[in-house]
Amino acid sequence: MSRVVHPIEEESYRRLRARLDTSHFPPLTRAVVERVIHSAADLEYATDLVTDEAALERAYAALHAGAPVVVDVEMVAAGITRRETVCRLKDAVAGPGLTRSAHAIRLAYEQVGPGALWVIGNAPTALEELLTLDADPALVIGLPVGFVGAAESKAALRESGLPAVSNVSEKGGSAVAAAALNALLYHPTSYSDSHFEEKS
Repeated sequence: MSRVVHPIEEESYRRLRARLDTSHFPPLTRAVVERVIHSAADLEYATDLVTDEAALERAYAALHAGAPVVVDVEMVAAGITRRETVCRLKDAVAGPGLTRSAHAIRLAYEQVGPGALWVIGNAPTALEELLTLDADPALVIGLPVGFVGAAESKAALRESGLPAVSNVSEKGGSAVAAAALNALLYHPTSYSDSHFEEKS
């Protein structure tokens, strides 16, 4: 079923594109950048986000083939409206050297195994924990927010070589993390067929 776009969203995108030229971005990168900016009304994400089109293409294919989506907090889950997600924060317990968010990531990995898409918008410790696991993710959307550990955890994600969407600054949060995943969900599925036919 195709998604019906509300006129307010259409107008918001029109105004965004009037203020910022995004036409030079490749298709999925453009979708992610625009939806993140739209969610935050923050044009600086155009230069703050770090993406890789090839990684997004593979993640797009995995997502639309039904790969699990794991989130760090329920606020991220609430923003992802077209896909069931896994969030184990309610089951997690803090321990020595382990935050609840980090434990939730361990529990989620035990549940879903490799190949999932991970969407982390709140806790740097969740992202740090994910990097210690052999999760073999389809994609890590690592956009935790905060002055303590957020920028550092995102830098570690980029250094890991995992397929990822991140940003350089301390900015981030549940809304922008969900928006990045939604960009891949909302992008027309016809894109996949025509795009991969062109490449073959």
